Amino acid sequence: MPAFRAVIFDFFGTLTRSVQRGPQHAEIARNLGCDPEVIRGVLDRTFHSRARGTFGSAEATLRWVSEQAGGHPRPAQLRAAVPARVDALKADTRLRPDAVSALRAVKQRGLSTAVISDCTHELPAFLPGLPVAGLLDAKVFSVEVGFCKPDPRIYLTACDRLGVRADQCVYVGDGGSRELSGAAAVGMTAVRLSAPDLRDHLVFDQDTGFDGPSVGSLTELLGLIDRAPALV
Repeated sequence: MPAFRAVIFDFFGTLTRSVQRGPQHAEIARNLGCDPEVIRGVLDRTFHSRARGTFGSAEATLRWVSEQAGGHPRPAQLRAAVPARVDALKADTRLRPDAVSALRAVKQRGLSTAVISDCTHELPAFLPGLPVAGLLDAKVFSVEVGFCKPDPRIYLTACDRLGVRADQCVYVGDGGSRELSGAAAVGMTAVRLSAPDLRDHLVFDQDTGFDGPSVGSLTELLGLIDRAPALV
């Protein structure tokens, strides 16, 4: 029997390739009456507040962001911007080539899977249409639960939904939001994904102090899981 019962994945930069904001974001900003660079700055400095759902619905959040950037969008502009932003983030998202095969291989080993993501309203809207969706037994989105990594509650929520203990879980992520240190603090075996493309990844609050195990790909993670008795 494997030493672990579940593998929990970060989403952006882990199940996906590195992420950068594409050109659609600038168009959305202009449609809201905002300078794209100004609104980019607001988005960057308020990421974790937005990812906790602090400002309410997707539309209310966009209104707040726009006003912080000097805009005064009309209701119709905001209504149009909500699905446009979902489309923009979806366009920024490219699954790793081995994301589906790695998830399938984890499940074939008899382990449960989950994703924990610090995210705004858009990811819960488009993830169900991605090929990985049916291979995830639980999905924990910060914007829905009201707290972000490395808050212990976000990891323990995933454990509760999977019916496992934290020490029975592997957590793999690129290290944003100090997620690896947070996972280790609740008793999970944390593993950093150190794929080459992550040099260009949009990341907030990188986990620079984590010195645990790392893998270069999701496929490589499978070998580490198979050697589980050496890790615990």
